Amino acid sequence: MKSSTIPSLRVEPELRKAAENVLCEGETLSSFMEESLRAGIQHRKARQKFIARGLASRDEAHRTGEYFSAESVYGKLNSMLAHAEEMKQK
Repeated sequence: MKSSTIPSLRVEPELRKAAENVLCEGETLSSFMEESLRAGIQHRKARQKFIARGLASRDEAHRTGEYFSAESVYGKLNSMLAHAEEMKQK
């Protein structure tokens, strides 16, 4: 498969310098930009899925009339977190 290029990106000199200052040993600005682009794509895909799940949940609640209070959800999440922390310590 042939590779293709991304359009040039014009940035302020300060932004370029900041990017260069965080490069790891042996890392190039191009590889940093590619990694950042991949991470951004993954983040947006995850956000799209999260929103889709939320909308589906809303639609299911409308359909069934079954709703949960914020307090009960928050309590359940705290319980799950406490259990996970307990398991981590074992």
